[in-house]
Amino acid sequence: MDAYLQLEKQFKKLASYHHLTAICGWDQATMMPDGGNDARANAMSDLAVLCHETLVAPEVGEWINAIDEHIDTLTDEQKINVREIKRQWAHATVLPSDLVEAKSQAGSKCEHQWRKQRQNNDWEGFATNLKSVVTLSREEAKKRAAHTGLTPYNAMLDLYEPGMTTEKIDALFADLKSWLPALTQQIIEKQKTVALISPEGPFSTEKQANLGQQLMSLLDFDFNHGRLDVSVHPFCGGVPEDVRITTRYDEEDFTSAIMGVIHETGHARYEQGLPKHLSGLPSAEARSMGIHESQSLFFEMQIARSPEFVAHIAKMAAETFERQADPAFSLANMNTLYKRVQPGYIRVDADEVTYPAHIILRYEIERGLIEGTIEVDDIPALWNQKMQEYLGIDTEGNFTNGCMQDIHWTDGSFGYFPSYTLGAMYAAQFMHAMRKDVDVDACIRNLDIKPISAWLEKNIWSKGSTLSTEELVIQATGEPLNPEYFKQHLISRYLNS
Repeated sequence: MDAYLQLEKQFKKLASYHHLTAICGWDQATMMPDGGNDARANAMSDLAVLCHETLVAPEVGEWINAIDEHIDTLTDEQKINVREIKRQWAHATVLPSDLVEAKSQAGSKCEHQWRKQRQNNDWEGFATNLKSVVTLSREEAKKRAAHTGLTPYNAMLDLYEPGMTTEKIDALFADLKSWLPALTQQIIEKQKTVALISPEGPFSTEKQANLGQQLMSLLDFDFNHGRLDVSVHPFCGGVPEDVRITTRYDEEDFTSAIMGVIHETGHARYEQGLPKHLSGLPSAEARSMGIHESQSLFFEMQIARSPEFVAHIAKMAAETFERQADPAFSLANMNTLYKRVQPGYIRVDADEVTYPAHIILRYEIERGLIEGTIEVDDIPALWNQKMQEYLGIDTEGNFTNGCMQDIHWTDGSFGYFPSYTLGAMYAAQFMHAMRKDVDVDACIRNLDIKPISAWLEKNIWSKGSTLSTEELVIQATGEPLNPEYFKQHLISRYLNS
């Protein structure tokens, strides 16, 4: 028991370091002046090394070995904690501190310079920094593969999606490719007969932020333990006790920022709902990024794009922007707007029907980058080829809205992208199961989100990492991941309504 208590103490200390890392990263993306980046990058790389060395300290391995000899003396909850501690420890011990430091430095430089490089369509400048990140990520992947017996990309994927493999993803994505293009065309043809009035700006950033905060309140975001800010790329950061979400604003189009806020609110509600009695311990953390994305997409796609919730958006937006007489803000038009399916350049602005194509494209490229079959210089041409094949869009020479639009590769987050489409599938399956217990449409119509939150808290949020992903999904829905629910959701919303 002494060894277990020592481990708890060590991992709670590590959680405090991660807390500081998260807030420093949030500040770097939102508040920090440009001139502070070099010093911040150095500080954050030192902090990354400190986190790594705290996790791989020799005594941690000794405590784990001591616990293994007396595992039967632990409670079930403690055994689960040991399982998750071992998982994190195993992931960390394969990497030397100098690689952790180098990757942190390269990632900070690449991400910070990407902000201006993207604006300037500067692929050459970005590619130089990205090559350093890819080189270090390949080195990391090889070390993880040698330790786990997985392929390099599967070893990276396991960081974000424990238990998921390229074989499983390939099967899921092959199934999507077999029916999604035809469905997309059916929907586009159907929608050609429905007129759409695009709301015309300007829409002040201040009023958009106010509307976003109103919607966050409707979705029971806890402002006593979180806040909304602005960044180049929307994200959810911080820690469960202090969740920081961001969006970006376009004064000519408020619709993107609003859905961005709702998406990140889904992430935040998950974080705020994680098991508090296990706070600071690995078993209290989010199960996987696929489950995390399932919560953001549950809020954005399953709830916020429903006609019941769009009715609230239409009314609140008309009042906020003083457009009550504007036909663009009518309920019928807003429903049309938020159900419009149209291939576009930008992943984060994509509708839920074309969104998986963006993910499949990125998955195929990042897998090749890590496995060494694709080089950084190959990305623009491959991106354009796949965008034309999957979405019918030409991105040649348009790096800003093409291969430079995402933040994920700048810090070496290879293996993350599949989580988005896995999340969409989980979200549809969770909604199908929830409807057996909750009158979801009535809850949304009456702005009573609590029964929805209660179901999610009971079945998803409160579980943290106490269950495997598959166990969590089976307990919540009665079966493992079943992509058929996602397909039926799209057919029902876009063809049958």
